[in-house]
Amino acid sequence: MRTSVFRTALILGLVSAIGPFAIDMYLPALPSIGQSLGASLRLVQLSLIAFILGMSITQLFYGPLSDIIGRKKPLYIGITIFGLASIGCALAPSIQVLIAFRAIQGIGAGAGTVIPRAVVRDLHTGPAAVRLMSLLMLVFSVSPILAPLCGSLVVALAGWRGVFWTVATAAALGLVLTSTQLEETRPVAARRQSSWRSALLSYGHLLADRHFLGLSLIGAFGIASFFIYLANSSFVIINHYGLSPTLYSLFFASNAAAFIGTAQFNGWLTGRYGLHRVIRFAVHGFTLTMCSLFIVMALGVDRLFVMAVLLFIGYSFLGTIVPNASVLALEHHGEIAGTASALLGTLQMTVATAVMALAGIFANGTPLPMTGGIAACSLIAFALVKLMLGNAADTRPVTVG
Repeated sequence: MRTSVFRTALILGLVSAIGPFAIDMYLPALPSIGQSLGASLRLVQLSLIAFILGMSITQLFYGPLSDIIGRKKPLYIGITIFGLASIGCALAPSIQVLIAFRAIQGIGAGAGTVIPRAVVRDLHTGPAAVRLMSLLMLVFSVSPILAPLCGSLVVALAGWRGVFWTVATAAALGLVLTSTQLEETRPVAARRQSSWRSALLSYGHLLADRHFLGLSLIGAFGIASFFIYLANSSFVIINHYGLSPTLYSLFFASNAAAFIGTAQFNGWLTGRYGLHRVIRFAVHGFTLTMCSLFIVMALGVDRLFVMAVLLFIGYSFLGTIVPNASVLALEHHGEIAGTASALLGTLQMTVATAVMALAGIFANGTPLPMTGGIAACSLIAFALVKLMLGNAADTRPVTVG
């Protein structure tokens, strides 16, 4: 049984990581893409935004589809689109063509984003779901560590276009693993109860659910803080602080390591203290840390070491906020897990992308706009936790093991 759980987490984590791999591996190449294609900072960032928007909006399609026809077939469709679009990105002659193919690539990546969460909900609820989600996060978090390092190496050896040939190969591997190693978790009987009409009705029901919306937005502003970091960090670290793409990759990887560290303990923490208590504590720590970072930078302490330490601490807290908010949001919607997961992902990614685009207006390649945007996201997440969870005790039975 334990072997099966680890295998499921490994496959789901790898499938989930294909899309983020196309983001994280891409980051060290952003300055060189701008130089190669003669594009401005904002146009290069737009290629990132186009991918994330495509990935977020199409979850509304993939979620209900996975409820209607099962989990595996939509994964086949999405991974195939992603792989073909990756080849298009590799061959793009201009920034405009690259942006278009990045949007299509994001459309394919939407399947790998939404369906693994639905599979987790198919299999487990409560602390068991948290444990599986944390294992998935563990595999998923390897991407932000390895992808920038791989990206800097690929850029050095084959230029930025080599990044997209690499992710196309990863998509082919993901397709093989999905078809041969992942079991279908949506029973045929459950599929008969699902339809596009029921999906639309479910979306209406979910949008009227204050609990679902509030928890989705807590995760959304946590993700938004990281998206602001994604869009700006390579310019800040490489251009402002003068680090090489390889050293930037190591800097970026340290924050991913923070996610992994907290993922190791998340299942134990929630089993012992309850989901509500853990997420409240994590949001308090996240807000305190990120606001401190902004204040320090605003006071003129422009030191890379200070930024590295505070980002590491802050994103350690974020590693428990996002998965726990997702588990709580989906907890009472098992019968429409795919649809609920789709709306959750779309809300979170769309809000996060909009916030990233807004923050991009103030971007100037220095740390202050980036850290200010991150701090603002943390404050909004803090306000939402106070509004949604307050100081009420966790009503879930505590289960350990």
